[in-house]
Amino acid sequence: MSLYRDTAVVLRVQKLGEADRIITLLTRRYGKVRAVAKGVRRTTSRFGARVEPFCHVDVQLYTGRTLDVITQVQTVDAFGAHIVDDYQRYTAGCAVLETVDRLAAEEGEPVLRLYLLAIGALRALAGRERDSSQVLDAFLLRAMSFAGWAPALAECARCGEPGPHAAFNVQAGGAVCVRCRPAGSVRPSVHTLPLMESLLHGDWPDAEAATNSIRREASGLIAAHLQWHMERQLRSLPLVERTVPELIRERAADVALAATTEDGAGQALN
Repeated sequence: MSLYRDTAVVLRVQKLGEADRIITLLTRRYGKVRAVAKGVRRTTSRFGARVEPFCHVDVQLYTGRTLDVITQVQTVDAFGAHIVDDYQRYTAGCAVLETVDRLAAEEGEPVLRLYLLAIGALRALAGRERDSSQVLDAFLLRAMSFAGWAPALAECARCGEPGPHAAFNVQAGGAVCVRCRPAGSVRPSVHTLPLMESLLHGDWPDAEAATNSIRREASGLIAAHLQWHMERQLRSLPLVERTVPELIRERAADVALAATTEDGAGQALN
């Protein structure tokens, strides 16, 4: 029996028998690991709540014949507590976890960069300082860069001619010049590809200055590029709520409240 310990993000859980669960983890040193957590569905379980999706944990396991077995779990970051009560952040977080699960296809293969990207995305979602849609898009672009699928944004995907270019083609690999543009290419707004560059490189002041329509267009291109290269659709992406950013909603609510207050004051005066 071989014991080992690592930090990990819980990606997915599945029921096993009457009281156990299979936990899919992305660990720092060992990559993706599937392990059994015995008895965690019982109300008396010592660590049932620590092996839920979004949890960042310090976990001890021992190597089993088919699946490893979790013996100890300690919470490092309880990201889920600040994500699951907000539908927009929850759906974005689910898309992050599903993408990580798909990209880390081989169990036991270290993927440190992907692990760090996942931790960073979940921390940003839990922190609630940035729009969840932009956090997700930034993660997806960087995850595609990790996988070798990053879209060409500043140069032509086919001939390498420096941009900016007006057309984007998923099958071609991103932005394309006039000479290389295949049939069926889309012509996004002139601000969309610069927004994607800002998200990829972490230029948040420029990214947050983008309008809601530009954000939605960038999100559509990013999702299409990812799923074409993965050759399958992510189940969680269509559920992601891409609405007006939270700060704009809050300001709109403040304006509405002020207007209501003024109307009420006017009625009282009348």
